[in-house]
Amino acid sequence: MTPIDAASKPTVLVIDDAPDNLALMSGLLKDSYQVKVAQHGEMGLKVALTSPPPDLILLAIVMPDLDGYEVCRRLKSNPASRAIPVIFLNAQTDLQDEQKGLLLGAVDYITKPISPSLMLARVATQIALKTNVDFLRDNNADLEQEVARRIEDLSAAQDVTILAMTSLAETRDSDTGNHIRRIQHYVKALALALKDHPRFADDLGPQAISLLFKSAPLHDIGKFGIPDRILLKPSSLSPEEFEIMKTHTTLGFEAIEQAEKALGLQPPMLRTAKEIVLSHQEKWDGSGYPQGLKGAAIPMSARLMAVADVYDALISQRVYKAALPHDRAVQIVFQGRGSHFDPDMVDAFIGIQDEFQAIAERFADSDSNLQKKMEYMANAIAEAP
Repeated sequence: MTPIDAASKPTVLVIDDAPDNLALMSGLLKDSYQVKVAQHGEMGLKVALTSPPPDLILLAIVMPDLDGYEVCRRLKSNPASRAIPVIFLNAQTDLQDEQKGLLLGAVDYITKPISPSLMLARVATQIALKTNVDFLRDNNADLEQEVARRIEDLSAAQDVTILAMTSLAETRDSDTGNHIRRIQHYVKALALALKDHPRFADDLGPQAISLLFKSAPLHDIGKFGIPDRILLKPSSLSPEEFEIMKTHTTLGFEAIEQAEKALGLQPPMLRTAKEIVLSHQEKWDGSGYPQGLKGAAIPMSARLMAVADVYDALISQRVYKAALPHDRAVQIVFQGRGSHFDPDMVDAFIGIQDEFQAIAERFADSDSNLQKKMEYMANAIAEAP
């Protein structure tokens, strides 16, 4: 018969102040287990916390320094030893003593004099249970790590998909790809500036701000459905054309709703995206579109986007207009306080206007990108019916 490798044997720690009992338990256990012994409670606690920890502790109750109950209490109060099963060894058979031990966290209670076969069976049972618990815990930890990894991968794929979709949308518009990066950072900066404001604190926690940052690029996704002859028109739109342009809000909203139905899910990010897409053209005084919402009836996410989007449109060059300087853009946004924009959001914007300017400079459009955009627009207009 092949001998069992000592290193692979489970470890049993015996804590007892009687040398005869330690010798007896060691003799009974040594063939199947690695055996460690401790002659008093303090030593037993020290051994129990030594790495690797024992798989099971056999613990006498009556000892001169710390009794078994106190040793068990300390073991169970320490996260490093809490999971080690404890079996009490005691000459007493009082049910109250047994109940006290079990309430402290012991898994079993063996009375002296010890029946070798009964003791070995109970030890084997508890070792098997602990092995199964350890297996489940380790696999659960592995599963949690795998779930976290897949969530991270899914989140990254989601972010890439959003950026790809919005970048494609912007190849048809007068903006460049940097517009969506600026918008993301404007919205995040404004949200952070308002996170402690009494009106917004409950709705602008870290997760909400993260969702805003990820959802912001989708604000104009509905422009996919606007004809080039209108979207790229280098002059003012007629009233009829403007009515068609306004539908980019509802087109984008409906597209996201269709995606939700296809998924059978309503992820928080898409809920935020729908608010922004549908309502970022609403105005504080109710004169916006598509629903004519007024004041706080406009979703907070859309109100944040309105400030960010208008500021960026003002400082950006378009085929039909020159870019305005930062100071003039700030002045125009301030003039919209209480009419176009939420007054508290404008106040926060004024307070961090230098940060907006730094974001605009960080993600500025290059001349080559603008030239390519103008060429694309010219070709698209020429080919439009």
